[in-house]
Amino acid sequence: MSVNLDSGFPIEEPAVMVRWGCSEDELKESLGDALSEVTSGYYTLSCTSLGGMRHELGFHFSPRTNGKLIELEFFRRTYPDQAASYREFQHHFEAAFGRPDESRPGGEGFPSHRWKVGMCTIVHFVHDRFGPEEHMRIRYDGLV
Repeated sequence: MSVNLDSGFPIEEPAVMVRWGCSEDELKESLGDALSEVTSGYYTLSCTSLGGMRHELGFHFSPRTNGKLIELEFFRRTYPDQAASYREFQHHFEAAFGRPDESRPGGEGFPSHRWKVGMCTIVHFVHDRFGPEEHMRIRYDGLV
């Protein structure tokens, strides 16, 4: 499985292509009631992507880009097994985007990874923020 991120990110369930640079209104229109507004400029969705992986997806809009979508955040509502979550995210991202361009020792005993895919930067790491916190993000660099 190979994912092309040039124009956006494909979600399998619900089936929709989320376009980089879309507005909050465009995102609401394409996802409807499945989308939850957390705060202005940040929304979440329970979904499936990257070859059947169930997860939560956060949508970050930036005022610096006139309110355009610039970042996706992959997370889970709970982490009963941090190591299993880390392995699953890493497995699905490597299946979609290949091996990371850069890997190095990271926090909390987990390696830190970085990919550069077209106009996007992908990061995966764990750091201590009131306990271990996993970060898996895709940032579109074409608008910033």
